[in-house]
Amino acid sequence: MPAHVARRLTLAAVLLTIGTGGTDVLSLTRLGGVFASVMTGNLVLLGLAAARASADLAAHTGVAIGGYVLGVAVGARVIALAPQRRRAAGQRGAGPEGWPAMVTAALVLELVLLAVFAAGWELAGPHPAGAGQYLLLVTATVAMGIQSAAVRGFGRGEYATTYLTGTLTSLIAGLVTPGTRRWPGWRQPGALLALAAGALVNGILVAHAPAAVPAVIIAPLCVVLALREAARRHHRRPTPTT
Repeated sequence: MPAHVARRLTLAAVLLTIGTGGTDVLSLTRLGGVFASVMTGNLVLLGLAAARASADLAAHTGVAIGGYVLGVAVGARVIALAPQRRRAAGQRGAGPEGWPAMVTAALVLELVLLAVFAAGWELAGPHPAGAGQYLLLVTATVAMGIQSAAVRGFGRGEYATTYLTGTLTSLIAGLVTPGTRRWPGWRQPGALLALAAGALVNGILVAHAPAAVPAVIIAPLCVVLALREAARRHHRRPTPTT
């Protein structure tokens, strides 16, 4: 993969992970105490709900898991609409942008859902409850599922923006394994730092400026789509002749 494409994909993944951190903080603090993107954590919470006989926690974790699964299925299906030849090329990291057009289509669909989420958040207020809370939760989790499926199309599928335990494991193992101990670049540590940063910013906003919470979730995705479009236009620009 060309170095400039790898840098572009790393930046895109880091930006998307900021939104992931912000979304998870919001779901944990205002949408039933569950994760919007970490399904392994939700499975643990589902077991805890059974142990405590907590119907409320079970319902929230069930909705979160179901929404995420639906999002992954929709995102994967959208990406599969690309012709097989182009899809294979995108998986090898070919192309000036580093991912095929249908990955962008999936990210645009995520943006639409996040816009709906932002509108619902503003209508529901900082303490949503009842059906409104469940609707916000399912919208957030479907969006995170779509993002997860879309990011699988980055490069060779080496990028992650929602499930980062494997990213942390690979980073630490690479740093301590003899013969591979070197700085791995920003793909892994950048995503981990971005997750914490998004969580930090939205944690502050949830407490002190809840109306601004959706900005942390939506803005990174908007920047990613803008950068992708700029790269596409730059590649299509005709080369000046002498």
